Amino acid sequence: MGDKKILVVDDDELIREIFEQAFVREGYDVRLAESGEKALGILREEDIRVVFLDLNMPGMNGVELCSEIRRKTPTAIIHAVTGYGSLFELASCREAGFDDYFSKPVNVPFRDG
Repeated sequence: MGDKKILVVDDDELIREIFEQAFVREGYDVRLAESGEKALGILREEDIRVVFLDLNMPGMNGVELCSEIRRKTPTAIIHAVTGYGSLFELASCREAGFDDYFSKPVNVPFRDG
């Protein structure tokens, strides 16, 4: 399962739990972090290539974190997730190196069984 790891970084515990449930159900090994600093600690210890980042977090924000991840792991797939989307923010995300951008609330499909 090592190649199916995902890191979810969000300061909102409920959002982290929703992502975790959805990805685990699909067979992914999920790591969770409530801050950019914690995320960088996890990434120092583990090779994780898919990351979902909240843009608006206390301390290191998602754009700063994306830039840092991109610098260290250029091949990572990094998705921005935010409840405060704007055209300006979308441009900043592209410049920072995000691969895609999602607005909250994210529609996570739940399957039966």
